[in-house]
Amino acid sequence: MAISIPDTQTAHKRFVLTPWSAQAAIDPPAIVRAEGVAMYDADGKRYIDASSGLIAVNLGHGHPHVVAAMKDQIDRVCYVPPSLFNDRRAELAEALVRLAPWPEGGRAYFTTGGTTANEDAVKLARTVTGRPKVLSAYRSFHGSSMGATALTGENRRWPSEAAAMSGVVHFFAPYPYRSPFLTTDPADECRRALAHLRAVMLAEDPERIAALLIEPVVGSNGVIVYPEGYLAGIRALCDEFGILLIFDEVMTGFGRVGAVFGGARYGVVPDLMTFAKGVTSAYIPLGGVIVREKLASYFDDRAMWMGHTYSGHPLAMATGIAALEAYVAGGLFTRGLTIEARLRSHLLGLQAKHEILGDVRGAGAFFALEFVSDREARTPLVAWQGKTQGVMPAFFASLRRRGVYAFGRYNIAHIAPPLIATDDDLAEISEAIDGAIGDLAAAWHAAN
Repeated sequence: MAISIPDTQTAHKRFVLTPWSAQAAIDPPAIVRAEGVAMYDADGKRYIDASSGLIAVNLGHGHPHVVAAMKDQIDRVCYVPPSLFNDRRAELAEALVRLAPWPEGGRAYFTTGGTTANEDAVKLARTVTGRPKVLSAYRSFHGSSMGATALTGENRRWPSEAAAMSGVVHFFAPYPYRSPFLTTDPADECRRALAHLRAVMLAEDPERIAALLIEPVVGSNGVIVYPEGYLAGIRALCDEFGILLIFDEVMTGFGRVGAVFGGARYGVVPDLMTFAKGVTSAYIPLGGVIVREKLASYFDDRAMWMGHTYSGHPLAMATGIAALEAYVAGGLFTRGLTIEARLRSHLLGLQAKHEILGDVRGAGAFFALEFVSDREARTPLVAWQGKTQGVMPAFFASLRRRGVYAFGRYNIAHIAPPLIATDDDLAEISEAIDGAIGDLAAAWHAAN
């Protein structure tokens, strides 16, 4: 039975469980169409998508080349079992491998999203090395299923810990604005973080560690850009102990940080890369793992004991192929560098204007705003990993009133527009943020 547009919000609240939210408190708009950088609600109100959905719609909404490819594939074939070969599957795998940094090449393994990609990358690493343990950072998010929850370091893993994947060990990674290593010097932060990581490896027995999983730039935990040399230092430690390095490129891939992948932006080569989101610009679910050839060939004479019903789904494959073509045709893998310069200028101007905005950081078209109640002491406006979002909903509600959508966690907002965003779009986003920060400051002072 079709639901009329005016009843969409009522029906949604009645019948849909919205992720990561207390259901009674939420009241977002009902989005019914989207085009380019904009989404439109049931009343026709326009919102600039300043977070690319969930850091995923890199091409913007409704890219005509991608939509046409999806329609064409529907007429050809919509499902082929992963045990059979398929032309689109082979074509996308080859295209992804050609984007990878390994001279010897590699192979692609397809999943349905980033969560399953990260879990399966760990399975691959454990199988190939015969080792049981995996390291990941405390300030990280790698998915919400039982296995990926264990890989996640922050508080979204807490409710599932009793039944989560075993053998995962967490470590502290650099966070220059709030250093866990008690320094304000980036070079010192890097040295201390690598010394800490080496100590964790030795305490866990390096010969029992299969892999280290890390986001090249921290994603939903605050868009933390690591100090120069940190990722290279991790690569060196992994090489020293025979540990496989897995980059979680679910958010950082496909132009988001100004290069095809985050590892490429920072000149560090992993052994496996997980991907999702931007591979199809989120038009259809798709994830996977790109595996360097020396590891992939392990399975030439051994069964690979993993798979999914929708692995390499033809409709997702056609969408991914067209998305890659659109990235290349539009020069979008490096477009983030231009957005970075312009967006940073806008946001630093707002930081100078508003005391409540403590830090602006980012890479490419991927930025975070961190709000504080005391700039000198760097006191978070809302306690991280607390039980409440405090006054932060006032900021996001104000943005929506001003025609801009963004999302965030606790005292941090993520600003990550589609790679097609123009200078005018960035200026409009900045103007809305300016007003929303003023409303946030007023809400905080009223509450305190």
